[in-house]
Formats: sequence, structure tokens, C-alpha cells
Amino acid sequence: MAKATFAAGCFWGVEDAFRQVKGVTSTAVGYTGGQTKDPRYKEVCSDRTGHAEAVEVEFDPAKVSYKELLAVFFQSHDPTQFNRQGPDYGSQYRSAIFFHDAGQEAEAREAQAALDKSGIFKRPIVTQIVPAPEFFRAEEYHQKYFEKQGIRACHLP
Repeated sequence: MAKATFAAGCFWGVEDAFRQVKGVTSTAVGYTGGQTKDPRYKEVCSDRTGHAEAVEVEFDPAKVSYKELLAVFFQSHDPTQFNRQGPDYGSQYRSAIFFHDAGQEAEAREAQAALDKSGIFKRPIVTQIVPAPEFFRAEEYHQKYFEKQGIRACHLP
């Protein structure tokens, strides 16, 4: 198994998108990229911890490639919005790819450059591509939130 970590706004919908991908074996929502050790939701929402709401994805590279996960990431949010997604704003809602090795970094930079050149987005992509720091699992009520609520937010091809 391999691991990938993405931040793309509120983690509930992002997790739901990745849970639908064949080859994804597990997901967890949490916080990463900040300076506070073991933050809680209310702290992260204050926009003072530096953490982003993120999804840690465990996947089987024999069944789904990291490149395919990057496609899901870019399809599941607007990577041109700086520190916000829709009505949610603050650095905790930033767009970020937290890479776990040099291969992931290279693929992420290549995918972002290709999207920038494609003209699909009218504004430049502002997604951060940075090394994966420690990931802090969010409170249990956030895990598989949409599934627990009987909601299906994302319908990916």
C-alpha cells in the first residue's frame, strides 16, 4: 500500500470523492501542515494553527496510480482559489498536495503544470506542493462524515 495526502477545502467532500475510487483501501480526515501539535477542529477553524483540513488516502498502486489520484484531487475542488473553497475561507481550506516521496512530488508538479497550460482554469492554480508533515487524525465524528449522514456529495466518473 502507498499513502497520499491532499487538502482541498472542507475535508468531508474530499474524503467522499476519494472513497469512491477503486484501489483506495482507506481514508482518514485530519489536519496537517501547521505548527500546533495534535490540534482539534475548533483550533483549526480559528485559522491560527497553520493546519489545513486534509485527507490521508491509502491506496494500492497496482489498482490506482498516484496520477489518477491527482486527477480526482483537481476535479474535486477549485485549485485557483487561495485559502478558500466556496463559502469556506481561511488557510485551513487551502489547496495543497502533501507529497510523501520524490516521485509524488514530480508527478504533482507535472500534473499542475499541465493543468495550468491546458487553459481549463481561467486563473492560475494556487495549489501548494509541499512535503507531507505529520498528519493528525480528526475527531471520529468527522470520519466518513457524508457516509454517516447518508449523503453522497461527489459523483466522479
